[in-house]
Amino acid sequence: MPSKRSLDVHYILMQVAFWAVFAAICAYQATLLLARGFSNTQVGVIVALRCLAGVVAQPLLGSYADKHPNVPLKVIVSVCLGVAFFAGLALMLPMGMVGTSLLFIVLGALEISAYPLMDAMAVQFIQTGADLSYSFGRGLGSLAYALVCVFLGFQAGRFGVESTLWTHSVLTVALIVTVLTFPRFDPAWQRNRETSRQPKNAWRLLRDNPRFAVMLLGILLGITAVLPMSNFLINIIRSRGGDETHLGIALFLMAASELPAALLFDRLYRRGRAGKILVVSMVFMTGKALLMLFAPAYWVIWLVQPVQMLGYGLFTPASVLYVSDAIDPVDQVKGQTLMMVASNGLGGVMGSVLAGRALDAGGVNAMLWMCVGLGAASVAVTALAVWGSGRAARK
Repeated sequence: MPSKRSLDVHYILMQVAFWAVFAAICAYQATLLLARGFSNTQVGVIVALRCLAGVVAQPLLGSYADKHPNVPLKVIVSVCLGVAFFAGLALMLPMGMVGTSLLFIVLGALEISAYPLMDAMAVQFIQTGADLSYSFGRGLGSLAYALVCVFLGFQAGRFGVESTLWTHSVLTVALIVTVLTFPRFDPAWQRNRETSRQPKNAWRLLRDNPRFAVMLLGILLGITAVLPMSNFLINIIRSRGGDETHLGIALFLMAASELPAALLFDRLYRRGRAGKILVVSMVFMTGKALLMLFAPAYWVIWLVQPVQMLGYGLFTPASVLYVSDAIDPVDQVKGQTLMMVASNGLGGVMGSVLAGRALDAGGVNAMLWMCVGLGAASVAVTALAVWGSGRAARK
């Protein structure tokens, strides 16, 4: 078994590298596509296709990993990232709607979908009793995202938004290296903690865990509400008098605010289970949409971004540990995959399509009202998953 220090260092490096890559391809995707002449609706469709590809690919990757425990997760992740690297290079070429969509599909299916498997790499060690600092590593990943966003903002202003694709390619190579050097997990370490049964399929897993299924519905609504506020943040900034440089600062403030949440998360987790923390995160996601709706200028949008600390900042570690608490070890990879499908997968699809249509039909404020409504619904459903199901169980 690797030492705690070795695990922490490798996991932090992997989180930092992934979120740097994510910033390079996703934080400026709307800016890039709008600069290429696509409409808001077309941008929404392209981003939705990227998310939909993840919805399809993540369960397949998760099932493959569950059925082939002798194939190290880091090998699966590295192969996915290698193919995505070449897709990122191809994206630098000028092309229309079809070609751009196909490359975004590859990136969504392989690059973004690799993240739940990276989470599973950490959870494997956590479930053997290893004291891996998951939330701290995730927080430093958010800080890396923030710093890369600022760098890309100035880079886009000086060299054009197309130059961000070169940064994405360089960072992808660094991520592949960090994944390959992550300590290999020996399945023998966990055999005494797992049952001898085969992993369940996704439908049976949801059927046998109704509370988990309800929570996934609430998270789907919440992420559908929150992702448009980052994917289309450039539209919000421009509507309040800002530009790409102001976008970089807003993205920095948004992502950097997640680090304090990571530092506080372990203490919150000891006081209440992950389900309750997820409800709190949905409340603050909804509050952020409401505050942005009434923000009169781009600098007020800056002031609103730290709300991310108790919104998405709490959501990410809480969602991973919620699966760890609610799902049997033998089904962990599939459970983490379903969580990612419901959140950044289906939530990304619905949020991108609905936000793109709302922007073209009614402008930024129409999109933000949509976010407020979906966020309020997410609070109700996640609360039902935590407290409603609990009362039913006691009865």
